[in-house]
Amino acid sequence: MKVASCQRLVISSKPSLATSHQKLTTKTMKIERIDLYHISMPLVSPFGTSFGMQQQRDALILALHSEGLIGWGECVATNDPGYSYETAVTAWHILSDFLIPTVLGQNLEEPEQLSGWLNKVRGHPLAKAALEQAVWDVTAQRDGLSFAQKLAQPYPAGPRERVKVGVSIGTQPSIAQTMDVIAKHLDEGYGRIKLKIKPGWDVKLAWQARHTFPDVPIMLDANSAYTLDDAVIFQALDDLDLLMIEQPLGYEDIYDHSKLRPQIKSPLCLDESIHSADDARLAIALQACDIINVKPARVSGWTEARNIHDLGVAHELGLWVGGMLETGVGRAAQLALASLPGFTLPGDISATARYYEHDIATSFFLNAEDSTITVPTGPGLGIEVDMNRLKAVTLREETFTL
Repeated sequence: MKVASCQRLVISSKPSLATSHQKLTTKTMKIERIDLYHISMPLVSPFGTSFGMQQQRDALILALHSEGLIGWGECVATNDPGYSYETAVTAWHILSDFLIPTVLGQNLEEPEQLSGWLNKVRGHPLAKAALEQAVWDVTAQRDGLSFAQKLAQPYPAGPRERVKVGVSIGTQPSIAQTMDVIAKHLDEGYGRIKLKIKPGWDVKLAWQARHTFPDVPIMLDANSAYTLDDAVIFQALDDLDLLMIEQPLGYEDIYDHSKLRPQIKSPLCLDESIHSADDARLAIALQACDIINVKPARVSGWTEARNIHDLGVAHELGLWVGGMLETGVGRAAQLALASLPGFTLPGDISATARYYEHDIATSFFLNAEDSTITVPTGPGLGIEVDMNRLKAVTLREETFTL
């Protein structure tokens, strides 16, 4: 495959926004230019997991220009290699030196083409997913469809208009303060609570939450903090009627999860272990889980996420869409994925105000009466990016052209 050469320049002016969202008559789109931004924004409140405490979120935002349209993508790699080996710095390197030069000048017809262009780069799913999101966005605009409509084309019922969501609560200074935070989010209208756990911050927390809120769906997320030798901890949670326990064991493990699952009553969910549809097939074959958390960034994008969705539906697994503290750019694409028919469990797609006081794109609000968020229906992602705000939180930016 011939790779187009590209120029790398510091951006000196605001990217021009698409003037029309009308459906284009041609299917082929040349990828003409890509703008890349490294942003950093403070969180509304610190977010604690077994990896540590996060107060500031770095990410990469990508704008792909083609035929007068702009497709937006978000790379969720952040400051440190806790959840993933990728960071914002390494993702910038992979995008700018390998992925962007590969796609510039290519004639794009459909988003499914992208994986074939990028397969010479092994790994780096978070970086790849940013490009793929932008490609889905721009081709949906071309076709006069929303991102959700384009993604749902294989399904006769099409996308759902609203998707069930929950809220993820990081580790707090005390169990009592955790109960206060749960109560606050329930008052806001969230109908499902996820609690982050780690060794020493698990059984007492979960028992207190269940007895304080007996009728609320509660799940626990361990972020790979335990080993198979800790099975007794999860057995101690068997009578709490938990919605699920998410990724208790190693972040690349499937085999030990298959050994843990028969030992506990709570449904077992895999997150970090599932990087592709092949991993999902292995987990299904080993009976390693009841549920899969599908994060499109973790699996290189929305094409592979949809493949995992189809596998999960075929094998009657529970499915939901996970979150990575996305801005409105990434959140809109998450909502599109969550609108597919197989995602029946509430996802981690909280309202904008949960994480950011002033986002860089269209805000999303919770429908408190049924704990849902409305899926955007405008062309592509259906959002507007606030360029002034984007510039204000940008640490570094470059443009890449033919």
